[in-house]
Amino acid sequence: MWFFSIGTDMGIDLGTATVLVYLKDKGVVLKEPSVVAVDKNKNQVLAVGEEARQMIGRTPGNIVAVRPLRDGVISDYDITEKMLKYFIKKGCGKRRISAPNVMVCIPSQATEVEKRAVINATKNSGAKNVYLIEEPLAAAIGAGLDISEPNGSMVVDIGGGTTDVAVISLGGVVVRDSLKIAGDKFDEAIIKHIRNKYKLMIGERTAEDLKISIGSAYGGLRNYVMPVKGRNLITGLPDTIEVNSEEIRNALEEPVSLIAETVHAVLEKTPPELSADIMESGILLTGGGGLLFGLDKYIEKITGVKVKVAEDSVECVVKGTGKSLKHLNKIEFNSDKEVKLIE
Repeated sequence: MWFFSIGTDMGIDLGTATVLVYLKDKGVVLKEPSVVAVDKNKNQVLAVGEEARQMIGRTPGNIVAVRPLRDGVISDYDITEKMLKYFIKKGCGKRRISAPNVMVCIPSQATEVEKRAVINATKNSGAKNVYLIEEPLAAAIGAGLDISEPNGSMVVDIGGGTTDVAVISLGGVVVRDSLKIAGDKFDEAIIKHIRNKYKLMIGERTAEDLKISIGSAYGGLRNYVMPVKGRNLITGLPDTIEVNSEEIRNALEEPVSLIAETVHAVLEKTPPELSADIMESGILLTGGGGLLFGLDKYIEKITGVKVKVAEDSVECVVKGTGKSLKHLNKIEFNSDKEVKLIE
């Protein structure tokens, strides 16, 4: 049975790979893949989240499992809206929240058009007011950093679609950069390597399993071998090969190096006083992509600054969003209700 609770606030990490929902005073209540299964003939949503992810690559012709967000932004507005409605309802459980205030995370370099698309989709999903917060700012808050102090903190948030790098001080972002290379590009690099070397086609789920199980960004840290099943491109038949950790490291070298170069470039633009703070406190790595084994060591090698992976790395952004919700009266917004300063 549903009942109404007016004024409940909600934080959403609308990620390319995963959507997380935070309810004020309850914490993270939902964490599911950003996937929707759609019947093309009937234009009907059949499944959302984990149930839809299980259908990827395994559906008949009239059913497609789609990811409505790509590279950190909305690529299919209608499907995103339906997905948001489903997650908001599921996140509430047995409680029916009427017109909640919702804060949504966005990439640090999101355009005005992309921001407006997020606001409109969230409002059409039942939100009363929609607020935006940059992902690295939310990640810093969620990781427990005191961003209100006049000290420099550097956060590298690597999600599914984007990597956001930011230097934060006095509650605001001083230097920022964002690139559309993250966890998805890691998977694509692995798929490409397996296809080119072994003439074997594998899917996104298999690539992700390889990345997590034996993958590494830094040489010499892992030495595993894993059997991989796929379709032989020459014979067209199912086939099995064995892949080792060093191969995966080589496959990931290009996207990993581009992320490290971006971190290096942001450090070069950072004011000297804040650079000194970062040298002392180090770089904080957040997001699911930041869990790639050895990535902290690789960035440390390139920048010369110690790197630490945050606890509950995947949930840092949505937890920071949730903490911000508790202080809406202390937050300064611009005309688009985007967080500018947290006191």
